[in-house]
Amino acid sequence: MNEQSLFAEHALLPSGWACDVLLSWNNQGVITAVKAQAVCPEATPRAAGPLLPGMPNLHSHAFQRAFGGLTEYRGAAQDSFWSWRSLMYRFAAAITPEQLEAIATGLYVEMLEAGYTSVCEFHYVHHDHDGRPYADDAALSMCLLRAAARAGMGLTLLPVLYQTSGFGAAPPSEGQRRFIRSTDNMLALLQKLKPLCEAQGARLGLAPHSLRAVPPDSLREALAGLHAMDATAPLHIHIAEQTAEVDACLAWSGQRPVQWLLDHAPVDARWCLVHATHMSAEESARAARTGAVAGLCPSTEANLGDGIFDAPTWLQAGGRWGVGSDSHACVNAAEELMQLEYSQRLATRQRNVLASVAQPSVATSMTLSAVAGGAQASARSVAGLAVGQQADMVVLDAQHPLLRDLPTPDAMLSAHVFASHRQSTLQQVWVAGRVQVQSGRHVLHDTALNGLVTARQQLLKNTP
Repeated sequence: MNEQSLFAEHALLPSGWACDVLLSWNNQGVITAVKAQAVCPEATPRAAGPLLPGMPNLHSHAFQRAFGGLTEYRGAAQDSFWSWRSLMYRFAAAITPEQLEAIATGLYVEMLEAGYTSVCEFHYVHHDHDGRPYADDAALSMCLLRAAARAGMGLTLLPVLYQTSGFGAAPPSEGQRRFIRSTDNMLALLQKLKPLCEAQGARLGLAPHSLRAVPPDSLREALAGLHAMDATAPLHIHIAEQTAEVDACLAWSGQRPVQWLLDHAPVDARWCLVHATHMSAEESARAARTGAVAGLCPSTEANLGDGIFDAPTWLQAGGRWGVGSDSHACVNAAEELMQLEYSQRLATRQRNVLASVAQPSVATSMTLSAVAGGAQASARSVAGLAVGQQADMVVLDAQHPLLRDLPTPDAMLSAHVFASHRQSTLQQVWVAGRVQVQSGRHVLHDTALNGLVTARQQLLKNTP
C-alpha cells in the first residue's frame, strides 16, 4: 500500500509540541506513523511552518451564511435572539435546494480556508416551501452531502427532529413548517441516509432540536430508534442558550433545561450540548460527569446576545468542549478560540483563563481541547495528529510577518490566534491527507463563493 508523508519542524501532537516530526498516512488518509526527532527523508515535503491538527466545527446551520450581516439593525425596542429568529425564518422559508447546495459549498470552502477540516451540520430545513416532503425526502440532506464532497470537507450530518414551537407541545408556527417531522418519519430518513453517508465517509447522527421543539415521548422514541440503528451515533441538542428558554422550561417542568435532560435522557459521551450557556454550578458538574461535550459557538452567542458560558466551572468539573460557527456571523476557527478566551477574561477579569497546568500557553491549550472535543462531537476519527486518526492538518506560515522569527511554536500559534488576522497566517489545509487549501486559498474559491453570492441575491429578491 502506498503511503504519503509530511515532515514538520514543529507539530502539535495530542501530548503537546514535538520537534522534527515525520507523519505518514495511507491511501484512505489515515495516519499510520508519527515519529518525533526524525530525519526528513529525501524528497519528503516539508511543512512551511508549525503543523496543527485540523479543527472540527461542531455546530453549523449552513443556510444561515446567506444572511450574514443582514440582521444588524434594531427592529424591536429590545432586539434579542427571538427577534433575530423571525428574520431567520424568512430566509428558511424561501431557500431552494439549489440555493442551499450553493451556499453550503461556498461556506465549506470558507471554512477550509479558515482552518476547519470537518463540520457537524445541524440540518433542520427538510421540506418544500409549503412544508410538504420533496419527492425524494432526503433531497435537502443530499444537497449538504454533495456540498461537503465537492469542497473536500469532512461531514457529520445531523438531521434535526423538530415538532413543536414551545414547551408543553405548543403547535408549530407557520415559520417552522419546513422543519417539522414525525418521529417515525425522521427514523425512516436516517435509515435512508445511513448508507449514503457511509459511502462518502461522512457520519450520521441525530439532532433533537431542543427541549421546546421535541416533546418527551418523541425524544424517548427517537433515542430508542437511533440506538437500535447505531448505538454509537452522535446526538446534538440546543440547550439553555437563552434565559427565556430556562424560564419557560422551569414554568413547564419545574426544572432547568439541562437538569431536565439529565434526569430524563441517557446523556453520555455521544451527546453534544450546544451552547449550554445558562447552567447552574450543579448542572455543570452533573453534565460534565456524563462525558458530554459542550458545543460552544462564541461568535454567534455574542452576535445574538445569548450570554457567556461559565468555562471555569465547567473545566473544574472536567468538562469537555469544542467550538462551532453556528449562524456563521464569523467563519474562522482561530477567531472562535479568541472570542471564547476574551469572553472569559471579561467575565472573570483575569487573563489566560483557558490555559492549564499541563499547557500554560492558552492558544495551545485551547487548540488541543477544541480538537479533542470537536472530534468527540463529530464521532469521527479526527482527534489530532496521532496514529489511527484522519490526516486533517493545518500548516501555519512561519514566514508571515507576525510569525517570522518568533522563538517557539507556542509563540507562533499565540500570534496566529491573538495577534494576526487569523487567516492570513494559514499556509495549507489538508483533509484526509489531501491538500485542500494552498497559500491560504481553496481551488474552488472563486467558483464556490460566486455561487454563494448568486444564491444570496436570489434569496434577497424572493424574501419578503
